[in-house]
Amino acid sequence: MKVRDMALAALANVIWGFTYVAYPLALESFTASQMAVLRFLLACLPVLFVARPNLPWRSILAIGATLFTGQFLLLFFALAAGLPPGLASVTTQMHAFFAVLIAAVVLREYPTRRQGLGLVVAFTGLLLIGLTVGADLPLVALLLAMFAAMSWATGSILLRRTPHGVPMGPLMVWCSLVPPVPAYLASLVLDKDPSIVTAVMHASVTSILAVVFLGTLATTLAFGIWGYLMQRYPSAAVAPFALLSPCTGVLAVALIFGEKFGPLRAAGMGCILLGLMIVVLPWPRIAEWFGAASRREPACRPPSS
Repeated sequence: MKVRDMALAALANVIWGFTYVAYPLALESFTASQMAVLRFLLACLPVLFVARPNLPWRSILAIGATLFTGQFLLLFFALAAGLPPGLASVTTQMHAFFAVLIAAVVLREYPTRRQGLGLVVAFTGLLLIGLTVGADLPLVALLLAMFAAMSWATGSILLRRTPHGVPMGPLMVWCSLVPPVPAYLASLVLDKDPSIVTAVMHASVTSILAVVFLGTLATTLAFGIWGYLMQRYPSAAVAPFALLSPCTGVLAVALIFGEKFGPLRAAGMGCILLGLMIVVLPWPRIAEWFGAASRREPACRPPSS
């Protein structure tokens, strides 16, 4: 990858890491449904200037319903139900492993031994986190987070099946048209006062800025960058940068909110990150590089006695 594109990949994932700081700030003034409505109303504004990709509407609706609506609406409900944001930044990475499982069932793309090992390690971490369910981690919040990750994985598989040449940036913009309607319907059913206008008028400046960050930088910009990179490079070259997102999220939440984890939950989070590393890092290339380095002769030899 070019240095510029490596910097873009890092930028996108650092932005996604900081979303786990923005989520609780936005939830101070908005419900989970309202936050989803506002985020994607902002994200879809460029449809006024961006041409629709050459895809049937059913494909755009399916991707928007899974990659955006299901993922983020469920995640927002999980956070509202008590999922700690630092933990959320790690558990959402289970989408990578769910994508492997879905690909095996739907596309008959069976996992390699390395992917299988990563799956085992990650699900071990999920089991450890499950053992910490209690007052500060409601079971419903953890389950919602897992369904959110599953929805993300399904959307990723649908993206993979789009024809080559479909511009990912415009596709993300048009897919952002999908979430506001179901999110608003959820607000009508679940919220005491579903009025978006009233919520915005009474919201704090911090919450409004958090939603603007989520709708612009974290959605339109970051997903646009990611789509741009996925079009130009093999997924094996881009995927390792995804490790920056949970690491940034955990550090940012710990520094800003002082969130701490017990040893069992920390071990579970570590297992998920380790499983992700096993799956996404190009280990054969790394082994080849280290092998070549070890065989390389030293530039200067000591004089013989």
